[in-house]
Amino acid sequence: MDTAYMTYREIAIIKNKKRRERIVARQRLILFAVAAVLLFLFIFVGAVLMLEAKTGDVSYKYYRQITVHSGDTLCSIAGEYITDDYRNIEEYVAEVMSINHLEDADCIYAGESLIVPYYSREFF
Repeated sequence: MDTAYMTYREIAIIKNKKRRERIVARQRLILFAVAAVLLFLFIFVGAVLMLEAKTGDVSYKYYRQITVHSGDTLCSIAGEYITDDYRNIEEYVAEVMSINHLEDADCIYAGESLIVPYYSREFF
């Protein structure tokens, strides 16, 4: 339309119509963005919940105080208390040594108390 032949009123109507169209377009864009963010959050939270549900076989780490008896070694103690959560006995012995501040695996004596870790599926 050529605005040269329109009245002031007609020009104002056309400008208002274009302004309303821009406002509506902006509102649609904002609505789409909010919907996209909500959809992303819904999918993300759902995925996190599904992962947690799949890991239902949870084991809890506990500690027990034991008394060393004559003839006990860290390896024999590890054989009693180790669970499948450890890769090998050496890893378990290293953790027992760390917990009890032992520098040498052969430096345990009868009557001494040690703290040993173990895993359980039960929550105490």
